[in-house]
Amino acid sequence: MNKIIQQVQTHHVKEFGEEPLVVRSPGRINIIGEHTDYNEGFVLPAAVDKYIYVGISRRTDSKIYLYSLNFNETVISAVETSHTLSTHWANYILGMADQLKEKLPSGFDMTFYGDVPLGAGMSSSAALESATGFALNELFDMGMDRMELALMGQRCEHTYIGVKCGIMDQFASLFGKDGHVIKLDCRDLSHTYVPMQMGDYVLLLLNTNVKHSLASSAYNQRREKCEQAVAYLQPEYPDVRSLRDANVDMLERVVLEKDKEAFVKAKFVVEEIQRVEESCAYLIQGNLQAMGQNMFATHTGLSKDYEVSCAELDFLVDYVRQFPEVLGARMMGGGFGGCTINIVHQDFVEELLSALRVKYQEQFGLALDEYRVELKNGTEIVNEHGY
Repeated sequence: MNKIIQQVQTHHVKEFGEEPLVVRSPGRINIIGEHTDYNEGFVLPAAVDKYIYVGISRRTDSKIYLYSLNFNETVISAVETSHTLSTHWANYILGMADQLKEKLPSGFDMTFYGDVPLGAGMSSSAALESATGFALNELFDMGMDRMELALMGQRCEHTYIGVKCGIMDQFASLFGKDGHVIKLDCRDLSHTYVPMQMGDYVLLLLNTNVKHSLASSAYNQRREKCEQAVAYLQPEYPDVRSLRDANVDMLERVVLEKDKEAFVKAKFVVEEIQRVEESCAYLIQGNLQAMGQNMFATHTGLSKDYEVSCAELDFLVDYVRQFPEVLGARMMGGGFGGCTINIVHQDFVEELLSALRVKYQEQFGLALDEYRVELKNGTEIVNEHGY
C-alpha cells in the first residue's frame, strides 16, 4: 500500500478511533487553452500524479472534526455551520459539507494530506473539494455522479470561498484518465479523451515562485474586452454568442476599427481555441513536436497580445526555446506568475535544470522549483472497503 494512504489511515484511527474510507483526488495541469473557458471555447486539462488524500468516517452526532496532517491542525465545526473560518484549508471541506448539508444524516471525521504543490497552479483547492465531495457521496451513499460533484465544487468556490472560477479544475480532478488529456467543451461541458503518448519525453513544470498582484484586475479587464468584442460583432453576426463563434475575419471587419485593444485580445482567444483543436489532432497523430510548437505560439500570444505574462515566465520560456530537446513550453494558468509547462526529452532534464536553476537565481534572486508529472486517473477510492 502507498505510504501516504497508510499514514492517513493510521492517523485517522489514532485520532478518531474508526477505520476510514480513503479517497484521493489529483491536481491538474492544462496542456493548452488559456482564457478560452469564459469565452465558451475548449480547454485541454489532465489529472496528474499529485494528490489530496482524505480519510473519512461517520459520526453519531452532527459535528465535523477535521485534521490536517500537513499543518498538524484540528478544526471542529458542525453540519449546520455556513460561515468560513480563519483556517484556510478547512473552508474547502466545510464549503462542500455546506453544499450537502440537506443530505448529510450525521457529521463526519476527516483526516487529510496533500502533496499537490500550493500556489503552483495545479489546483490543490479543486482537488480538496473533489476528494471531499466524492468521499461524502460514497460514505453516505448519496448517489451523485461525477458531473454533479464537479458543479458542486464550482458552487463551493463561488458561494463559500468567494472565487468566481470556471469548471475546468474540478472537472479535470474528477474526470481524469490515465495517459490522456480531456478536451472539454466549456459551452456544454461535453468532453472527449485524447491520448498523450509521451515516448521519451516528460512533462516538466517549472515554478517561478512569484505571483504578481496584477492578476485579478487584469483578468477582469481581459474578460471585459472579450465581451466588448462580442457586443461589437452581434449586430452584424447575430449567431455570435461568444468568441467561440467568431473568426479572425469577423474581428478584422468589425472590431479592429472600433477598438484595437478588444480586437487584439479577442484575436488571441479565437486563435487559442483553434490551437486546442489542432493540438488534439497532433496528439492523436502522436506528433508531439507540432503540439510543442503550438505551446510556444500560445506563450507568445499570452505574453505579447493578451499581456498576462511576466518577466519570470518569459525568461523561463525564452531560455528553453534554444534547445531541440525541449519540444514546447508556455506559461500555464491565468498569468503573472505560477508555472511554465514544458515537454522535455527525459535524458536532458537534469542538464536543463542544473543550468536553469543558476540562470534563474542570477536573474531574479529566486529559487526555481520543478515538478515532473504524469497523466493519471481522476478521483478514486484507494483503500479496501473496511470502513
